[in-house]
Amino acid sequence: MTLIALSACLGCGYHIRADGRPVGIDIKGLAIPLMESTSSVEGFEADFTGIIRDEFISHARVPLVGEEEADKVLRGRIYDISAQPLTYSAQQQEVAGRTITYETTSSRRLKIRLDVSLLDRDSGKVIWHDDSMEEEARFEVGSDPLINRYNQKQALLRIARQLAKRVYLKTMERF
Repeated sequence: MTLIALSACLGCGYHIRADGRPVGIDIKGLAIPLMESTSSVEGFEADFTGIIRDEFISHARVPLVGEEEADKVLRGRIYDISAQPLTYSAQQQEVAGRTITYETTSSRRLKIRLDVSLLDRDSGKVIWHDDSMEEEARFEVGSDPLINRYNQKQALLRIARQLAKRVYLKTMERF
């Protein structure tokens, strides 16, 4: 059974390369400049860029270099960050003879959309481009704004790690 699955994978054109070199492209040096963002979360762009760089450092044998020295440049822009209520509770109270309903959010869904591309620096040619990479994560919300901010930041970092894996695969594995 395993031999059949391996044969199917090899026959479909996908290649798994464990040596950390890209498939179907030569990258002598890769630059990953600071990602642009519309986020109001302080330092998020640096955190996000660092997570993407760490993904390449930990898996690829491609040197990360400055933009002037790179033959390929990975550019990204976070163009949409939204948080929607996911779960909430409703409580009713009697106030001055009227029934008032209070809704309290207990968790939110954070969604990030990324526009990212890999460019050949010398020719300006776009090697790959995806303007709709999207990931989401859930985070808890309570009455303490500092804990809420911490939980949201952790969700942002989880999303950044998920997106970093996708960017890495799209660059190195070419699928």
